[in-house]
Amino acid sequence: MALKLGLVGIGKIARDQHIPAIAADPRFELVATASRNAGVDGVASFKTVEAMLADVPELDAISICTPPQAHFDAALAALRAGKHVMLEKPPAATTREISLLQAEAARQGRTLFQTWHSRFAAGVDAARDWVKGRTLTGGSITWKEDVHHWHPGQQWIFDAGGLGVFDPGINALSVLTEVLAEEVVVSKAVLEFPENQQAPIAAQLDLRTQSGVAVDTVFDFRQKGEQTWDIELVAATGRLRLSHGGGALEIDGKPVAADEALAGEYPRLYARFAEMVEAGRSEVDWRPFQLVADAFLIGERRTVAAHHV
Repeated sequence: MALKLGLVGIGKIARDQHIPAIAADPRFELVATASRNAGVDGVASFKTVEAMLADVPELDAISICTPPQAHFDAALAALRAGKHVMLEKPPAATTREISLLQAEAARQGRTLFQTWHSRFAAGVDAARDWVKGRTLTGGSITWKEDVHHWHPGQQWIFDAGGLGVFDPGINALSVLTEVLAEEVVVSKAVLEFPENQQAPIAAQLDLRTQSGVAVDTVFDFRQKGEQTWDIELVAATGRLRLSHGGGALEIDGKPVAADEALAGEYPRLYARFAEMVEAGRSEVDWRPFQLVADAFLIGERRTVAAHHV
């Protein structure tokens, strides 16, 4: 039997990624949506999560892809109603919220899948395997994109709690924490805030592994032309480069062919969600979110020119 799924938040990411992935997976049936301003043709539509849960009690699970400020209340309501929950990244507005959701899922005996879609990019598994057994000597992250292209008219991303450039930057941190064999911390941060906004448009982070290896990191929302989502890791025995957000891998300058079975981040996310529901387990790893929180805690704030969405 297909899992009856409710989708919360019908915005760009839902239409571009979630809805096609759900439609292509026979383990799911999209039966309801909750969104203030949009719906899906042929699917029951509600303005709020609470209304959806009340009127469609047969729901097995919900997938939440609203801005992070709205994740906690929606996920908590779903878990308390006995539903399995899949959370789009970033996981919540605060680290305390995702901790409470993890505890609630355990208390209710329901699956909580707190996702990092970039970990499911085609080159990430092979990159993790390459790192194993090697001694890293350095690394860098360059994550630069045009916010007007990827988040057109989306003021929420620059509101308090919207994370600004860390909304895409956290993808890089999710990949880094997945492939490294040791933990990483933020030792220094510089955050650039537009004078008229509450979230940064750019950031520079000094990351350090537990053994002291530096991973210099730059995030920027002002990139024009070619977009850059690269992670480079240097070891005593070679060099690795993940590009295209983890979708392409080079080792010592030579492209590594991706396994065709790994194509499509969101189809892989939903496949994992179905497997976890069947197995009765959860997956919550909020280390990337902790790194972002730490950058805000210790970061130097610099004011830059105004930015308009």
